[in-house]
Amino acid sequence: MDPPRPPELKLRLVQPFSDEHFNELAQSVRGRVLRPGDFEYTDRSRTFNGKLKPRACALVSPLDADDVSAAVKFCSKYGFSPSVRAGGYGIAGWAVAGDIIVDMSMMTDIDIEPPLTVAEGSGDVDWTRLRDMPPLGSKGKGRAPASPPPMVSSDTPHRSNKRRRDERSPSAEPGQAASTTAGGSFDGGLTAVASFLRGPPLPPDPGETPRQPPTNRQRLHSPEPEEPSVEGAPSVPAAGAPLSHITPLPVPPLSENTRQLSGESTSSSVSSRPSAFGFETHVSQSSDTTAAASPSDDKDQDLAADMREPFAYMSSGSTPTPRLPMFGLPAGQGSSSAASAAPSGVTSIQNWSLSLAAGGASSGVTPWNPALGPGFRMPTSLASLPMPLSMVPGQPFPPISGALGLPSLFGAALEARTGSLGTVQYSKPVHPHAYVTFGAGMRQREIDQYTADHPLVGTNTVTGDREEASVPYHIPMSAHPVGSSIMLLAGFGFISRMYGLSIDNVVEVEMVLADGRIVVVNAEEDPELWWAIRGAGPAFGIATRYKARAFPVPVVFAGNLIYRFHRATAPSLIKHFRDCIKNAPRELYANVLLTAGPADKDSLVVIQMCYVGPREKGMEYLQAISSWDGERCLLNEVNEKSFLKQQDSVAQVLRGKAGRQWFLRSALITTLPDEVINRTVLEFADTPIGCTWLFELAGGAIGDFEDNCLPKEQREATWTVAAFHQWDMGIDDPRCITTAEQWMDGTIKQVAVGGPYPTFLGRHESPSRTMACYGKNWDRLAALKRKYDPNCLFKNNFWPLDKDGQPVELLANEPPSP
Repeated sequence: MDPPRPPELKLRLVQPFSDEHFNELAQSVRGRVLRPGDFEYTDRSRTFNGKLKPRACALVSPLDADDVSAAVKFCSKYGFSPSVRAGGYGIAGWAVAGDIIVDMSMMTDIDIEPPLTVAEGSGDVDWTRLRDMPPLGSKGKGRAPASPPPMVSSDTPHRSNKRRRDERSPSAEPGQAASTTAGGSFDGGLTAVASFLRGPPLPPDPGETPRQPPTNRQRLHSPEPEEPSVEGAPSVPAAGAPLSHITPLPVPPLSENTRQLSGESTSSSVSSRPSAFGFETHVSQSSDTTAAASPSDDKDQDLAADMREPFAYMSSGSTPTPRLPMFGLPAGQGSSSAASAAPSGVTSIQNWSLSLAAGGASSGVTPWNPALGPGFRMPTSLASLPMPLSMVPGQPFPPISGALGLPSLFGAALEARTGSLGTVQYSKPVHPHAYVTFGAGMRQREIDQYTADHPLVGTNTVTGDREEASVPYHIPMSAHPVGSSIMLLAGFGFISRMYGLSIDNVVEVEMVLADGRIVVVNAEEDPELWWAIRGAGPAFGIATRYKARAFPVPVVFAGNLIYRFHRATAPSLIKHFRDCIKNAPRELYANVLLTAGPADKDSLVVIQMCYVGPREKGMEYLQAISSWDGERCLLNEVNEKSFLKQQDSVAQVLRGKAGRQWFLRSALITTLPDEVINRTVLEFADTPIGCTWLFELAGGAIGDFEDNCLPKEQREATWTVAAFHQWDMGIDDPRCITTAEQWMDGTIKQVAVGGPYPTFLGRHESPSRTMACYGKNWDRLAALKRKYDPNCLFKNNFWPLDKDGQPVELLANEPPSP
């Protein structure tokens, strides 16, 4: 069934944007103002959804709240409509739907501080108030107490402290290089998953119809996909060439012989295949482009990387793609630092090439073990050594270093290849929480990167000694990548079941209201507005700076279990997963997702778990989940790791790519009965390539909060459900939309409660679905909107009503999608 055709878009009756308007706006702000056609305008107005075409007259990149205020007053004066681009997905296109795009990417101040000591019962807060902190772009004068010196972990690219301060704090000024932190491919975090997903497809399964791509009906008026710019991309040394620094170790794609094969039977019995290993070690050099961020901080490479496609880091195997540059930066500017130290014993090796060879036989369910790397041959002299690696479901992988009795050279190289899948050393936190202050231009991945690189004091778990800069803290947020506005739109992620949503942990927000006033909103100074913005913030103003609680996450026991999708066995797996995590503690996050394609890959069932704590406490859940024996587990890489790496996992498994067409639908459900699972699997089996459906365990601490506009009924939902659909430009297949809509309106609706979290509101949403997000709180929220924004200046967002309080027409607040 074709989707209903939307009504004709009406022309907006606003006065033309003249040279006089442009000059007035440019003179009222310190940041740069661009017009369509100007250099950098296209990049700075681009959204993750390649289907959307901005219709703005100008784009302004403010440097501080005063600039934002000036832009808002300008729009009010002349009847122009502002829209705010804060670095997130932008699937719906609201960020570029206005006459004036307010690009927040220049506002990148960030700091972390431990809680202040306050007298009990004094009523004082234990953080530095935003009013008492220096304004954005102040070069840190009078800044809150400095955090301990950063301790760069092996999880992140090395950068000198000076570079970090220059990039991150305070906001960059015109002519300075923008931040390049956290811009690399998501494959750098979970190399085992990256290698698996880039491997060849499994053989066709006789019991399953091959997945088909969307119908390729070329639309003559659709734009051609834009190729990301790769000018200035760091070159990879040729084999044998001298190395000026140690390059990261690339993960080659798996060959067909290295992929575990799922059973070809349509039954749920255990499938047995030969699965033993012959071993032979050899060293080789590879010219493949690395998927991990380079540890080098060479200024030319940084600047060249800055010029690339802003969303390319979503693509598997891409080179690092940091934030866009500041305007007009001449080549060669920026600071540099020495390359990070190489692992001990690996100074002369560019890459270890490890290949897994089939031979011998074994039976039972045998997941591929990333502790051996993507393929591994042991020398004949070591072939008789006992195999200490656990190769049965539910068993942990041993520490890499020293495994198999191999010398330290091998252990160090293998740790680099696999991302240190051994036991993570961690300290016990001293502070129960910390506070992070950041500008609205910071993307969530960059915030996580900063707090991971600036840990706070802890104590040694063995000796009890005080250890400076040893415990990383993280804000409860969605998984990578999202923009800062997630802080005001719910924000559900891996640690939300422990600490609540993003909106529950923000403590102050600096924002500009519709009349141009700059205010700091908190519980004491304006409790009504404070209630409204936590859940509906973009409809009430433009946030410029946030202060939020962060919590210690020294280590997580987390990762993926990947199975081949089979409509005959997938229902059993999902039901098994559901039953295993019933009554799970708040420390456990878990989801199960079904992902179709891409065309040259397999449709998969992926279970993700994240236990906030060490291996010993999380193992019982892994053992329970992995005990399912209906299909062979293709990959089990659950182990201790940093939270930063786990944050990349959803985007990595989703295999999302910027520049495609995207569609999103979501819901909250109270139960997951067998009937819903059965129907979901059957419906998903007929979706085109590029569709991903997700069931995500909710509950826990989310239900503890009631002091904002998200109603209690929504918070008590047991699961979040989402459909993420992506397909290539130039394709016009109604199934890419209708399959998601029909799943939500049919199968999911029977157990749904209200609407989704506002985080998941997408394109073409009906007013009724948006209002349902707020349930019984909608009337109060709408009354506050009329109070703070009577003319509905901030309409280019999810808000479903016009200034007269009437529902807006479908697509009215979205940019054209030719």
